[in-house]
Amino acid sequence: MEINLFRLCSGLKVIGYFMILLVAAIVSVSYYAVVVLTWGPELRTGGFHSFLAISIVVLFHFLLVMLLWCYFVVVITDPGSVPENWKPLTQEEILEAGSSLTSSEITAPEAFTSMHSTDGQERRPEVAYCSRCQNAKPPRCHHCSVCQRCVLKMDHHCVWVVNCVGATNYKSFLLFLLYTFLETTMNTLVLLPNFINFFSEAKSHSTSPGNLAVVFVTFVLNLAFSLSLLCFVVMHISLLSSNTTSVEVHEKRRATRWKYDLGRKKNFEQVFGTKKALWFFPLLSKEDIDNIPALRGLEFPTVSDSEA
Repeated sequence: MEINLFRLCSGLKVIGYFMILLVAAIVSVSYYAVVVLTWGPELRTGGFHSFLAISIVVLFHFLLVMLLWCYFVVVITDPGSVPENWKPLTQEEILEAGSSLTSSEITAPEAFTSMHSTDGQERRPEVAYCSRCQNAKPPRCHHCSVCQRCVLKMDHHCVWVVNCVGATNYKSFLLFLLYTFLETTMNTLVLLPNFINFFSEAKSHSTSPGNLAVVFVTFVLNLAFSLSLLCFVVMHISLLSSNTTSVEVHEKRRATRWKYDLGRKKNFEQVFGTKKALWFFPLLSKEDIDNIPALRGLEFPTVSDSEA
């Protein structure tokens, strides 16, 4: 019996739904340990402890709201789909103001072979073709075996969000990583004194065993996630600064000069946009979406274009 690996990959989606429940469980237990058990009661003590407790509780809720906002945006946002019968514009079409392609124009795989035909007429730029989707593949587009479709500027398929990370939700994903790292790091630090006193309190029975167990488990979980996320945050900052996706790392190593690396400022703007007020929110302005083709995932300026 022949095993279809692609069908097995698509089964990973089921695991993703359990991951969403796991995220909800971790958030819930962290909220209970940090706010309800540890710092909530300190609000009534007065003095410096009360001020510190207010600061921690407010910061906890702010980071929690931001990470959940970014998380659900990543989950529900389509990472970028290739339009049906998509084909790249010729240089002549690019220069024509208001030029457009109709959905009835079909491009077969053999049409993507060269820039010029034998009679000297300009042809469409060479592009890849996905045999499984039966459609052309824009630059930086890859087929996801889990989602069973091509994704624009695909970075990876993330089981934690039951979705691919691509052109249209990469910013939200990066912010989710950042806010989750900050939240778990803060939780680790504010629970550290309780963790240090865990064994002495357990011996003296000054705190209920159930509450001690919740604080202990929450500290360990947040510490583990914080250290893991630190690696991911550093990795994606490196990828962002060079305008590279996770699946392009090996391709970039083979290149003498990475053609999509336009400099850190432009690389950053291709993901976060130019509106500084929106940089820390999972939002993009309409102006940026209209003026920065990379945010739509179909066209990407290269080094040669920027130098022209």
